[in-house]
Amino acid sequence: MAEVATNVTKFESKSHDNPDEVRAPAKTRVEIVRLPGYTLGRMNMQPGWKWSECVKPVVKTDSCQVSHVGYVVSGSITVRLNDGTQKTFEAGTSYTIPPGHDAWVEGDQPFQCIEVLSAEQYAKPA
Repeated sequence: MAEVATNVTKFESKSHDNPDEVRAPAKTRVEIVRLPGYTLGRMNMQPGWKWSECVKPVVKTDSCQVSHVGYVVSGSITVRLNDGTQKTFEAGTSYTIPPGHDAWVEGDQPFQCIEVLSAEQYAKPA
């Protein structure tokens, strides 16, 4: 697969501990940091979190319609695509997820990930 050419022209950093925006649907905290040309999100989901119960009421779609590229920092999450395909992602895993899915936190530990593709759109009210 071909890499997308990028050219970073500004030297900058920001902390997710002081984000540009926070979105907080039920059992969810998304900390958005905007850098020149890029938006990153640190996503935190609590035990018992399920997209169809916590985020669906905010975005008003039948399944998550956002593409995801990210890295799991801690915890684990299971993602089920609309076609029934299912995978569980654990700490240390990088992932891609196409639109059309549900997801839920596994076990009694919070899930935390860093998203590098979907952060600008994720959990935005419809």
